Amino acid sequence: MSSERILVVDDEDAIREVVATLLEAKGYECVTATNGQDALAQLHTRPPDLVLSDVVMPEMDGMELLGRIRSGNEAVPVVMVTAMHDISIALEAIRRGAYDYILKPFERDQLYHAVHRALEHRRLVQENRRYQHELEQRVADRTAQLSKALQELEQSYDYTLEALGGALDLKDAETEGHCQRVTAYTICIARAMGVSGPDLHHIARGAFLHDIGKMAVPDSILRKPGPLTPEEWVVIKRHCEVGFEVLRRIPFLKEAAEIVLAHQERYDGSGYPRGLKGDEIPLGARIFAIADTLDAMISDRPYRRALSLAEAHEEIAKFSGTQFDPKAVKVFRTLPDRVWQELRENIGEPFRLSQLKDL
Repeated sequence: MSSERILVVDDEDAIREVVATLLEAKGYECVTATNGQDALAQLHTRPPDLVLSDVVMPEMDGMELLGRIRSGNEAVPVVMVTAMHDISIALEAIRRGAYDYILKPFERDQLYHAVHRALEHRRLVQENRRYQHELEQRVADRTAQLSKALQELEQSYDYTLEALGGALDLKDAETEGHCQRVTAYTICIARAMGVSGPDLHHIARGAFLHDIGKMAVPDSILRKPGPLTPEEWVVIKRHCEVGFEVLRRIPFLKEAAEIVLAHQERYDGSGYPRGLKGDEIPLGARIFAIADTLDAMISDRPYRRALSLAEAHEEIAKFSGTQFDPKAVKVFRTLPDRVWQELRENIGEPFRLSQLKDL
């Protein structure tokens, strides 16, 4: 036996009772209303599974009731029942969203058939909605799983690249901790220039890995205490391209690889390896150039002691437009000295690639 609930709306008592009795004999639960207003009150209290409504009724007719139902509850099918043999009214009812339209007087089987079809339609619509919701949920869950797996994969890459950075520090002890410090400075300037999200991540990775190509430079050159020969400079300069070739094969490091390739370019086009000029140089590389110079100047070297922040500011401003991007220099100079002082003081555990998720 069925347990669907049907609301029968008709201003004629006899018709309401006959329709309700016929449907209850089939196992349906029936409630009745004398007009559209009465029906709406019952709809708000407990929505039925189906509405059977007359067209001509006092206070609120069936057409207005149909419009109210369709605007508030798309899931409830409505079957119009009327003695008006006018095809235009039937078409208007269908246009307004009625599922079906039957004429009085009707056969009992005709009523049963219309009700069965309307309720079956409702069931199919509900099943389809449930299926769509479950499918959307499965897609969302799967997407979340894939996103987590990708993040874990990137995290694994970052740990590996951190290890390479540590190995580079051991290889070039003179600049130990340089890649971490210069990454922190680069992120600071980039943020001040409005860079955020994935772009900030790409720039951070590019800054951190800028010298990764030096892994291919022989120790005899990298650690040479005296001046380098022209031939040795050729070898050193190749580290940009070597680093680029290492990183460009990793999909999520393609943008970082471009920064690695361009990190020795100069704003006036006199840098290497491609002699890029101005905005041809990736933004991350232009920002890095300032951070790299800052770290070199305010760090102790075997051949000189660290310069002051004031001297570093003066030197960087001096080469604005030649070595450095003037816009990046302008932003850099707006940042107070305490920013760089705090970064250096807290550099004992400096920026790591594994911290990118927390940027």
